[in-house]
Amino acid sequence: MKNIAAIIYRDSLIRLTSLTWLFFDMAVPLLYLLMFGVGFNKAVGFGVHTLGSSIPYNNFFLAGVLSMSCFGSAINQAYGFFVDRDNGIFYEFLTYPMTRGELLLGKMMFQCIMALAQTTLTLTAAYFILGIPINIALLPLTIITVLIGIAAWFFALSTIAFRIRRNDTFNTVINVAYFVLMFISSMFYPLDAVPEWLKYISYVNPLTWHTDVLRFTTIGVGEIITVSIEAFGFIMFLLISFWYAQQALKKAA
Repeated sequence: MKNIAAIIYRDSLIRLTSLTWLFFDMAVPLLYLLMFGVGFNKAVGFGVHTLGSSIPYNNFFLAGVLSMSCFGSAINQAYGFFVDRDNGIFYEFLTYPMTRGELLLGKMMFQCIMALAQTTLTLTAAYFILGIPINIALLPLTIITVLIGIAAWFFALSTIAFRIRRNDTFNTVINVAYFVLMFISSMFYPLDAVPEWLKYISYVNPLTWHTDVLRFTTIGVGEIITVSIEAFGFIMFLLISFWYAQQALKKAA
């Protein structure tokens, strides 16, 4: 735990010296919710129809914002490996008396702390400003789902960061993957009315699994059997991503 705490402490100091980065982590998800959510909520005044019910778009989009913020924060943390590699700190870390797993877990736990503050801010604004009826009873489960989500995406994206040497190549791959995964998921729209081929693709997308679980825990929308299967699938995605990240970090040396 001492090595993990040292990683968390280092990343905390870095984040506190970069107010722009800190602002991005904390406020951007809230801006997404307030700007896009409110805008689409006015445009789709009759609500979103899913699973036989109609709900305001703000309510529907909340889970998408939380899921999107997990993915975006994981991108920032994974990109930090390129910064460390450029200034030589990355290779110095690999000579320290700590395991590769401790290095990954330390960075992941720091990002989870940030995600906890980020989620608290977003949910508070959603409840008090937008009047979204958040399921308070399932709030602990929502927090756990957010933390699992950011951990899974961090490990998955770190694997890519370790295997790609060029900064511009990493940015290109990540941005393309980000937009493709977002728009073939249930983040922005329900999958009930989309073409069958798109629905099948979306249901094998981990971003859909994460978003659906968050939608169930925040506003209670979803079928318990489907959500349970998606939750199990995402946990498996987390474990597989962690294993691959460890292997890729060993080869990065």
